[in-house]
Amino acid sequence: MDSNLPIGLDRAAATTLSTGLNQLLADLHIFYQNARGFHWNIRGRNFFELHLKFEELYNDLILKIDEVAERVLTLDAKPLHAFEDFLKHSDVPVVRDVTDGTEAVKHCVAAFSVLLVRERALLQIASEANDEGTSALMSDYIREQEKLVWMYRAYLG
Repeated sequence: MDSNLPIGLDRAAATTLSTGLNQLLADLHIFYQNARGFHWNIRGRNFFELHLKFEELYNDLILKIDEVAERVLTLDAKPLHAFEDFLKHSDVPVVRDVTDGTEAVKHCVAAFSVLLVRERALLQIASEANDEGTSALMSDYIREQEKLVWMYRAYLG
């Protein structure tokens, strides 16, 4: 077996990256499901603005889920796809029955913190492996999510 993938990356490095990307995929799935719950169950004075924000959030997360899964496939690995695997590999906790907007936003900030730590680690590994595809993806996610953390924290006051 060739030690390099057809895209020119070292197979061992690609395996390490795909493992980390699968963990990110699990985090994204749990966060996605939490955001759906926030969208459906939010109540109170800020319902209209938060209902829309959570819809924006879960729509963005579903796009990222697909991008990460496709990156895993590009690295010649199989993306996780069973919900039990997402639960097993995610560091984002499952959140149930949140109706308070402030609490939901706090959960979002905490989830972004988990994602950012994982993405920074993947960025480092990708950089060392000369994996520009994964590096670019992680850099884009980090930039977007840092801004969202700032905005969500500003909302919290």
